[in-house]
Formats: sequence, C-alpha cells, structure tokens
Amino acid sequence: MGLYPEIEPYDHGMLDVGDGNLVYWETCGNPQGRPALVLHGGPGSGASPGLRRYFDPAAYRIVLLDQRGAGRSLPRAGAHDTDMSVNTTAHLMADLERLRTHLGIERWLVWGVSWGSVLGLRYAQTHPGVVTELVLTGVATGSNAEVALLTRGLGHIFPEAHERFLAELPPEERDGNLAAAYNRLLESPDPTVRERAARAWTDWETATIPAPPGSVARFRDPEFRLGFARTVTHYWGNDHFLGDGNDEGVVLRDAHRLNGIPGTLVQGSLDFGNLLGIVWRLHHAWPDSELVVVDEAGHDAGTAGDEALITATDQYARGETGG
Repeated sequence: MGLYPEIEPYDHGMLDVGDGNLVYWETCGNPQGRPALVLHGGPGSGASPGLRRYFDPAAYRIVLLDQRGAGRSLPRAGAHDTDMSVNTTAHLMADLERLRTHLGIERWLVWGVSWGSVLGLRYAQTHPGVVTELVLTGVATGSNAEVALLTRGLGHIFPEAHERFLAELPPEERDGNLAAAYNRLLESPDPTVRERAARAWTDWETATIPAPPGSVARFRDPEFRLGFARTVTHYWGNDHFLGDGNDEGVVLRDAHRLNGIPGTLVQGSLDFGNLLGIVWRLHHAWPDSELVVVDEAGHDAGTAGDEALITATDQYARGETGG
C-alpha cells in the first residue's frame, strides 16, 4: 500500500490565538474533502511534511498545525523569554477550536501520534460533538505512571544511559519527579545550564525510544533540541496539565466519554508504553475502538504501522468503521 505521494499545502497561515501566540496552520488535499486534523507528537516536535501522507488527498481536507511554541509557531519555546505558563493542554485545545472555527469546519477526524494521541483523546473527551473519528499511533494517555516509567522505570533496562541522565541533575533532585527537575534546569537563566540539560534530556530519549533518522537528526539542532526538551519537561513535569495528579490519569478514567466515536489504535508490540497495559486498557474501556498491534515494532510502528494507519483513514473516508 505505502504512504500517499508527497503533497504541498494549498493554503496556510498564522492564527492569532491570544497570549501573544501565533500558531502556524496549513491545509492540504481536497478543499471540499472530509476534514481531518493532524496532531504532532512531543509535545514540541512540530508537524512534519510526512504527516500529510497518511490521507488520500482526493478524499480529505488535511489540516496540520504546529502547536504553541513548536515548529513555525511563534514565539518559539526555545527562546528563554517565551512564557510557557500559557502553553498547557487547555490552551492547545482552545487553539484547536479557534482553528476549526477559523477554517469553517463543523466536525473533523482527529489523527494523533504519541503526545498527539494524548491531546487527541482529551480533545475528543471534552469536545465529542466535533470529533468524527480518532486515528492514533504510538498511543499514550499522559498519566504520571507513564512519565515515571519513561524517566525512571526504564533505567533498569538502560542502566548506563540512565546513569548519565541522572548525573546531569543535582543529587537532591534525583529521587523526585525527574521531568520537573529537568524543567527547572531548562528554565535556568544560565544558557550553558539550559543547553547541557537539553542535550542530556534528548540523549536519554534517543537511547530509550528508537526514532526515525530524521527525528534524531533534529536533536542535533540546538534551537530545536532546547525547545523540544523545554516543552516535554514542562508537560511531563506538570501532569500534562490534565487534572488531579493521580497515577492512572484522567484520560483513561474518562474513557467512557469516547463512547460513540469510532477509533483506531495502532501500536507497536515493543513500545515501552505497553509495559503498563495502558493501550490495552484504553481499548477495552472504549467499545468503539479497534486495536491494531504491529509485531516487532516500537513506538514508531514502522511500515506495517503506516499501512494500518492508511487502512483506517481510507475506511473512514468511505464512511466505514474498523473491526
């Protein structure tokens, strides 16, 4: 099957979402097609051109955006004077609604990867009337248990890399919330401290979550590295700004709010997030979802995962549901 051919946007712009933020957006494919919103990962990665290729451009009006502080949106999170207090999950969901209204879209399919799946799930739970379907991969729910696994639990599997990861923190910071501790370094007035922390954070992520070569290459860019690490730790260190701070998290707790919304979950069998059974539990708490497990694949489900994602968007374009 393969990805759809590369395409270019037929329209784009910078949307003023308030708080001094301008959010970059673009639309591709068929202007009269079925609307689909694409949510990138990170938080803080920005939307890449490859994300356009999971949709039939003749059938879909494909909407991509760079979330606050990421990619082409302004101001960038990598700038130390950027106010991160107005970059929260609630702000991002409000931005999605502002963009939907700006584009004159009534309802849309929501496609998300990694953090984008967290944002997509919570957006659907709080705005169910505007979401027609969900297509999610590298699925996460933004719980504290997931953050603890990815920042501390995997240290038993990658002990050498984790030792280097901890070594960047002051000794008194190594027993608490590691994401929050790193975020404090990334908010330091000293640029050298910020740069060292950003490199250490992305080195740990690279060691534990194998990523496509393009993603690793972006970590070599100091500006991208700093903005990415600052945004991830800002969210991970603050319960993803989702709620009450319990380990299970509000997304899984509120899975019943997804009832009536068809969804497809595409997950690599070797994704470390599976160690907590989160995706399996989400699927079984959401009767309208289909779970596609891709054997011998990790957080990036690879070619077989791409095919499953395209199968899902093709089915939804035809008005079909998975099963």
